[in-house]
Amino acid sequence: MSVKPFLKWVGGKRQLLDKISPLIPADYQRYIEPFAGGGAVFFSLSCQLQRTKTPAWLNDINPELINAYCMVRDAPQALLEDLKTHIYDKDYFLAIRGLDRTPDGLASLSPLKRASRFIYLNRTAFNGLYRVNARGQFNVPFGRYKNPLIADIRTILACSAALQNVQLGCASFTEILCKAGAGDFVYLDPPYIPLNDTSYFTSYSHDGFGIAEQQALAGMIAEMAARGARFIASNAYVPAVAELYDGFKIIEVKATRAINADKNGRQAISEALITNLL
Repeated sequence: MSVKPFLKWVGGKRQLLDKISPLIPADYQRYIEPFAGGGAVFFSLSCQLQRTKTPAWLNDINPELINAYCMVRDAPQALLEDLKTHIYDKDYFLAIRGLDRTPDGLASLSPLKRASRFIYLNRTAFNGLYRVNARGQFNVPFGRYKNPLIADIRTILACSAALQNVQLGCASFTEILCKAGAGDFVYLDPPYIPLNDTSYFTSYSHDGFGIAEQQALAGMIAEMAARGARFIASNAYVPAVAELYDGFKIIEVKATRAINADKNGRQAISEALITNLL
């Protein structure tokens, strides 16, 4: 049985689970995700991980995201009560979004309130996009929905159960991958190499993720694989990815990405699954 993620996530892997799942090994000693994001692959495996008592380690460099994971895991009922206080209104949305623009705004909130804000913005901002400016301020516009479900009771409770005994961290991918080796299965979903010169439509963190980071990631994946770790990594299906991951199996898959405001512009694009499992 698969658990639905509690977040909408641009680039999330729910629509590619039928391509990713058959590649995942049947047996491993630890599950690791250095770029947790919406966690679709983890949540799809969560029942199996719990049944086999396989340790899981989820990490992301976004502290607000990891705080939301922690609150879903540790305080789901209190989080749901706070989520019920939010309203779907543009002026209210802008006020909540603007809390990271004042010294006594976001910093003054408790971890629970910050998680509630994060999930509220995720459910009501345009297409569930997460983007920050150079100052680290969330700047996604108000989304247009008929009746967004902000306090999704069933999903949050199911995700809370799935996250019990899961290790959560907020570190760089280098800190995580240097600890991965034999017995580990690692799924990686980093920011993608752009399809073209205009494809950087988001900034996931104010520090960015450019070609130097892509090269460092590819190098660390190769080192991790040499130590015996098994992995699947997602990225764009472009020549630069083929060059970076030369020597590994690269599979082309198709995915629809709902970024374009015009539904007619949301066409299937090629993505790459890179692995040492085949």
